[in-house]
Amino acid sequence: MHNPTVATSRNDSGHTTRATKYVWGIALGAALGGLLFGYDWVVIGGARQFFEIYFHLQSAAAVGWANSCALVGCFAGSLVAGALGDRYGRKPVLLVSAVLFAVSSVLTGWASSFTAFIIWRIAGGIAIGLSSNISPLYIAEVSPAAHRGRLVSLNQFAVVVGILLAQIVNWRIAAPVPADASPEALLASWNIQFGWRWMFTAVAVPAVVFLVASFGIPESPRWLLIRGRREQAVKILRRIGGNAEYAAAETNAISSALRDEEHRTTNWRGLLQPGVRTVLIVGIVLAILQQWSGINILFNYAEEVYRAAGLGANQILFDIVITGTINLLFTLIAMAVVDRLGRRPLMLIGCLGIGISHLLAGLAYHVGQHGAAVLVLTLCAIACYAMTLAPLTWVLIAEIFPNRLRSIGVSAAVSALWISSFALTYSFPFINRALGSAGSFFTYGTICLAGAVFVFFLVPETKGRTLEEIEARATHA
Repeated sequence: MHNPTVATSRNDSGHTTRATKYVWGIALGAALGGLLFGYDWVVIGGARQFFEIYFHLQSAAAVGWANSCALVGCFAGSLVAGALGDRYGRKPVLLVSAVLFAVSSVLTGWASSFTAFIIWRIAGGIAIGLSSNISPLYIAEVSPAAHRGRLVSLNQFAVVVGILLAQIVNWRIAAPVPADASPEALLASWNIQFGWRWMFTAVAVPAVVFLVASFGIPESPRWLLIRGRREQAVKILRRIGGNAEYAAAETNAISSALRDEEHRTTNWRGLLQPGVRTVLIVGIVLAILQQWSGINILFNYAEEVYRAAGLGANQILFDIVITGTINLLFTLIAMAVVDRLGRRPLMLIGCLGIGISHLLAGLAYHVGQHGAAVLVLTLCAIACYAMTLAPLTWVLIAEIFPNRLRSIGVSAAVSALWISSFALTYSFPFINRALGSAGSFFTYGTICLAGAVFVFFLVPETKGRTLEEIEARATHA
């Protein structure tokens, strides 16, 4: 009789693989880091119109720094995440990120000065950097091959739940803003004095849930085998696969791959070895493409983008919730099809879909068709992104690196992601002022179309292959 608690399929090698309740549970626990990542990353989009007034931020440099400073922490966290994950294991790094999320969110919300606000936003960025590396890496390492795309996409699903949660919290916390309020009345209002503070503070609640969940997940069996702790690894793999045969087959495959890697350099220089170097380039370019697709501008600068389209302050907060809902729905579609359609076709669809949506949005701004036209086109871009680049970039980055270099390789790619994200977020006020809304969308649309060319020629298909099979094809290509 079919067991509804276990999903079964075959990978390209013919091995039966199973996604049990247990592997879904531990993947969900690790993915809570993604939820906090999404919330902490996007909460600023609704809060910025209030704290900018509170701190009297007016120059493009000050506004750009306030909105992008967390990315300095993201970069720092991602830079050390690989080394920490290799030395101490994946689980302890997730625990540290949970604590940082909780502490930084409260202290950001109740910062008494702009300097304190910046410091604690950077600390929250470090938490994002750690979790954005280790959560998808951990899920990839515990997932059966036939279900790995869906399970790693669970991390992105958690990210978009966090994004939507932040948007809803911002919308419900913010009091209605009178259109004719004087500067003095606006400064004394609830939103300026307290509302934005509670928007940041609210993330402490899911951070505590993540901390508790992180205590309940096991260590990565691949990390345990690298450390020679075979008995523990076999025990965990047995629970993941639901039987001893799966555990034995996975243990032997991983151990064989590790023996093949023994002659390879396992530090940062190892990423420059033949075979691995090409994988590194693919990972870094995908990370940059995900950011410079321009979608995060629609989250972090949503208020500015929609205000330029002629929408009012109260309508903007509601429309931002709509963007989060679309993001969530299309991420669910991605989870349903990623292990059926494959990575490359979806990435191509995403690049083309986002690129065309951006170009049309730029045209709408250019000819004066604002309001509904811009909203619909930005929702189309977000839908394409949520179904493709958003989850699949993390899936591919977590899959393509060799076992001994996976933590360092993911760290390098995600560090590039946060550098490019900082450049994107910090530069947008300048680009927008220099080129206008139309020129900004034309720029991001062109980048997406160039990304489609890169994906077509250089990104490998990894659907249904074990991590060891992917490694063998990449390093011997």
